[in-house]
Amino acid sequence: PLLQYKVWVKPGSEQSFLYGSHVLKSGLGRITENTAQYQGVVVYSMADVPLGFGVAAKSTQECRKVDPMAIVVFHQADVGEYVRSEDTLT
Repeated sequence: PLLQYKVWVKPGSEQSFLYGSHVLKSGLGRITENTAQYQGVVVYSMADVPLGFGVAAKSTQECRKVDPMAIVVFHQADVGEYVRSEDTLT
């Protein structure tokens, strides 16, 4: 199925992700069960609004026990990229 692995970020971490930052454990709201490390994920707000794409830096199991400042999702792309690079697009 499409979009099998999903991550939801807390409201305080949405803007950070939309500016190109990775998602930290402290900003993680939910993650799909059985997400493997380095699996592609779709990043959502807690209100189920799609924000972008990323790669899971940790598996679901690892996310439960890592430090709050550990990166759990590597940023790949987000909906704010068009606005940030609008001047350089042709």
